[in-house]
Amino acid sequence: MPVYQLGEEIFFPPVHHAEEGLLAWGGDLSPERLIAAYQHGIFPWYAEDEPILWWSPEERMLLFPEDIHIARRLLRTIKTGGMHASADTCFTTVIRRCAEVERAPGNGTWIHPEMVEAYTRLHTIGLAHSIEIMRGQTLLGGLYGVSLGGVFFGESMFSDARDTSKIAMTVLARQCQRWGFDFIDCQMWTAHLASMGARPVSRRSFLTRLKQSLRKTTLKGPWRLDEDILPCSTDIPPG
Repeated sequence: MPVYQLGEEIFFPPVHHAEEGLLAWGGDLSPERLIAAYQHGIFPWYAEDEPILWWSPEERMLLFPEDIHIARRLLRTIKTGGMHASADTCFTTVIRRCAEVERAPGNGTWIHPEMVEAYTRLHTIGLAHSIEIMRGQTLLGGLYGVSLGGVFFGESMFSDARDTSKIAMTVLARQCQRWGFDFIDCQMWTAHLASMGARPVSRRSFLTRLKQSLRKTTLKGPWRLDEDILPCSTDIPPG
């Protein structure tokens, strides 16, 4: 199947035309195009020296909020680390810290300045959000993504202290469950995400769930977390 070239019109070809996940190239990162992409199960992912590439993998990694796995080690880290969680207090700092994380030896980052600017625009209009794990005024870890309907589309995370990206994901899942979100889109399989309860589903299943979830009202920012959102020992069943 061909890889489509996008023009100025905000249009995406059917996702089943994707070749090994790659659907199209070109276009721009305007809020309108990014929103349309997420609504169709598509996301951008490309290196700084490449054109904009648009993807829709045959399998999608989803985390259903009620399935979040909270490890006992995570609770010990929270209890002894003097941490607290927040949302949307330093979005730009979070995305820039995610950009500094090298994804594989020698591969650099895919979150280059154009992406930082694009998602910051989405944050400004209340659709992109960050979760921060703090100790005092120090940012220890976090994540960011896009919220539409009953879905949070996770983009990236980072840790400057042990397990803080996992704590951020746990906080996100717990808050999404309380707010009635259906699932968190984690895009691609990783052992890190699988260990937290995320699981792969087919693209067909993902798109069916996505269509239903987008009927819900979007909770636009700025977000504020519940005060008791950090997990404690009572959140793990005995045994």
